[in-house]
Amino acid sequence: MGASGGIDEGTPGSTRMGASRGAELGTSRRMDPVSSPIEFLELLAREAAPVEFEGPLVAARAAGVPAERLAELEASKVVALRVRALLERRRRREAELSGLYDTASDLAGLRDSDAVLRAIVHRARHLLGTDVAYMTLVDDDRGDTYMRVTDGSISARFQGLRLPMGAGLGGLVAQTGSPYATANYPEDARFHHTGEIDAGVGEEGLVAILGVPLRLGSRVIGVLYAANRSARPFAREEVSLLLSLAAHAAVAIDTARLLAETRAALAELSAANSTIQAHSASVERAAAAHDRMTSLVLRGGGVEDVAAAVTEVLGGALLALDAEGRTLARVGEIGEPDRTALDEAVVASRTEGRSVRRGDLWYAAVVAGTENLGALVSRPDEELVDADQRILERAALVTALLLLFRQSVAEAEGRVRGELLDDLIARPVTDVAALRGRARRLGVDLDAPHVLVAVGDDAMADSTSVRQRVTSWASTYASAQGGLAAARDGRAVLMLPGGDAGAAARTVVRDLSRALGRPVTAGAGGPAAGPASLAGAARAADRCLTALRALGRAGEGASSAELGFVGLLLGAVEEGGDREVARFLVDTVGPVVDYDARRGTALVKTLEAYFGVGGSLARAAEVLHVHVNTVTQRLDRVGQLLGPEWQKPERALEVQLALRLHRLRAASGAAGAESRTDLV
Repeated sequence: MGASGGIDEGTPGSTRMGASRGAELGTSRRMDPVSSPIEFLELLAREAAPVEFEGPLVAARAAGVPAERLAELEASKVVALRVRALLERRRRREAELSGLYDTASDLAGLRDSDAVLRAIVHRARHLLGTDVAYMTLVDDDRGDTYMRVTDGSISARFQGLRLPMGAGLGGLVAQTGSPYATANYPEDARFHHTGEIDAGVGEEGLVAILGVPLRLGSRVIGVLYAANRSARPFAREEVSLLLSLAAHAAVAIDTARLLAETRAALAELSAANSTIQAHSASVERAAAAHDRMTSLVLRGGGVEDVAAAVTEVLGGALLALDAEGRTLARVGEIGEPDRTALDEAVVASRTEGRSVRRGDLWYAAVVAGTENLGALVSRPDEELVDADQRILERAALVTALLLLFRQSVAEAEGRVRGELLDDLIARPVTDVAALRGRARRLGVDLDAPHVLVAVGDDAMADSTSVRQRVTSWASTYASAQGGLAAARDGRAVLMLPGGDAGAAARTVVRDLSRALGRPVTAGAGGPAAGPASLAGAARAADRCLTALRALGRAGEGASSAELGFVGLLLGAVEEGGDREVARFLVDTVGPVVDYDARRGTALVKTLEAYFGVGGSLARAAEVLHVHVNTVTQRLDRVGQLLGPEWQKPERALEVQLALRLHRLRAASGAAGAESRTDLV
């Protein structure tokens, strides 16, 4: 029982003693915080600096804590510092992963490649904790690298550096494709130092440098750097981080390149599509215009219709001109171009076989073989593309066809009209009814008053082309006036409705001279009405033309009635009074003409010169290129032949008139030299 009681008594007592000792210990720990590892947890919780973890040990030693307790605290400190280092590495890794994630996010939403590259360089500087970060890219054309982006740099010289392949740390990285790091670049002999690179690095104050390659597959396109202005080593983790950022930078650069190429391709495709659409529209427009112009030709349209069709398609205004620059058709407000500019443009168009542009006008030559028929002058609303130029050129071709067709019709009609006029003036009129019927089918009323105009040009006798041009012009002109025209004996004869022969002759002279670019002479007869009277008017016109030339009035137009007394004499000749005119010439200047014919002298020529200069001996001598005494001697001889009163006013007038008539008859081929009665 005693033992049992002792156990019974001892157990509660023992419990109380243990509880009391535990309470004391707890009180002791609460009283002395350094005696517990909890303090290290609190230091970890507030992310204290490593030096602060020495505080609990210092306090424990000061409090006289036993050695075993100090050892326990030392072990707790070591574990706490290891935990702190682990947490620091994880925080850093978290920041690195966050930076890489942000970089990937930037790449996913890439809009501005420069902004992405700047962000990558900035994150490299921030994550590695360096003073400067920068990026260089390879220049394939120059075979070196150039500074692309910097962050933290303060030196303009450094920002403008170019690193040759193999030179400096960056040049070596670009050349080998391997990362390189140095804790003290200025003193590192592994790298090929150059004066320019060292000067730039020195001006920036860089000491420690890490460079990693930017790779696209097996190709190095640049280098990403992290650099410090004081010596420091770079850990393996930092190299890996910079390599990851460099990979993102390479992706950003390649993505930007692909985007630029894609945008360029899209722009080219869009431009090509626009070009194709415009070309398709212009081709359709050209096809419609060609169909319309073909239809115009088939249904007998004219140049005016072609001009209207072209302006409906191309817009603007158009002017159609013939070979002489006369207006054939005009659509819209467009003035006639300068003649020199027109000729130059037409020659250029014919030479190139295409329409040509001069200022705001387009010119297309209207040609048939080697014959120039005119030109089309267009002032479009918009710039002409190739298909639009083809429309203008096709219009010029259609215009040439129409003009050739019109010319062929006119030539055929001209032959018919010429044959009718030839029958009226060159052959005896036998079947008046038949002639009236033929004229009526041509729209000509032979019983209405008509004038006959004879046209001559000195070049017509020798130049076939001039004769053809005059004949063609006369046929066109007479047809437009409702008359007839024919070519006879090197002259053109026109039968024109009207009663004023002189006015008709002058109008023909004016218009034909302008068309030929040289003066012509025209004589007119009439008016005459009825088939039987037209031949006489034609002969009067022919004689009037001869008289105008004999009287020195080439390049003029007049009627026989306007020639005064000479005209009356010509009329007398036409009515059968040739003998009276011949007798007048024999009685007046016959002896002088006979004397010249027998002796070969120049008395007639001397008389003409004398009267031509107003009776001045000296001026007559100048005209004849002889001495004054020679003129005096010749006139003395004339006085002996004609009598002493030949210089009196009345007699002198008769002599002058006789000389004119003599020259007129000689020029017309009617004069003969065999007898006096054949002088005229």
